[in-house]
Amino acid sequence: MKDDDIDGGREFDWGRTSEEYAAYRQGYPPAFYAMLQALGIGTPEQRILDLGTGTGVLARAFAGNGATVVGVDVADNQIAQARRLAEEQGLEAIFSVCAAEDIDFADASFDVVSAAQAWMYFDVEVVIPKILRVLTESGQLVLTYFSWLPFKDATARQSEALVLRYNPGWSGANYTGYLPRMFPWAKGVFDLKSFHVAEVAVPFTRDGWRGRLRACRGVGAELTQAEIERFDAEHAQLLAEIVAEEFTILHQMSVHAYVRKGALWPDKSKHPDFKL
Repeated sequence: MKDDDIDGGREFDWGRTSEEYAAYRQGYPPAFYAMLQALGIGTPEQRILDLGTGTGVLARAFAGNGATVVGVDVADNQIAQARRLAEEQGLEAIFSVCAAEDIDFADASFDVVSAAQAWMYFDVEVVIPKILRVLTESGQLVLTYFSWLPFKDATARQSEALVLRYNPGWSGANYTGYLPRMFPWAKGVFDLKSFHVAEVAVPFTRDGWRGRLRACRGVGAELTQAEIERFDAEHAQLLAEIVAEEFTILHQMSVHAYVRKGALWPDKSKHPDFKL
């Protein structure tokens, strides 16, 4: 895959890192899913479409809560891992190889459309009309993010610096923690139902953090195998020097929940954007 707005247009392929992704990117802590449930997201019997599902991190969690879930991803290796993990966990979910831009489900067939760490890869002009069509009238578009915080965590900062030595164009570095309440593409199309951000210290071993970095886009999805091996060896040496065998990395977890514009304010005169 190539996107001129991501990493300077460098080719990347999540399928190349699917095994590492499945093993080392386990996703959000339990508290995050409790927060989603409190917001009415991922509840039993909900119909959920997870776009850019990857190894099915969100989709499998929703299925475990009793929702009916379909997960789609453009990378067939990611879908293979999602199916394998769902089977191992005894979960029922449908996983299909399909780009978000190519979804073709029946009108109003989902209560929730979700995307975890994936929205940036979509052509929003194509995807948004399709999402509005497949969502119910009161359905929600849910975007979730789970990112380490390099400006608050020294280990994350030093690991990022090493990635940038091998891949200077990687744009995933230097995340400040800032997220807008409303993204530009949402204005005029969606209303914000809820926006939540929290920080959590995630436990890692040295091996686990090495795997997590190998499974990031700037390493496993873009570097050659020889470069990955050199990076990993140098990363192992770095970690041996700066952290104990077990440590934590500070992460930010967030959720944006949108509904179609006007759904929260049937009386247009009460809408925040209403003007006489």
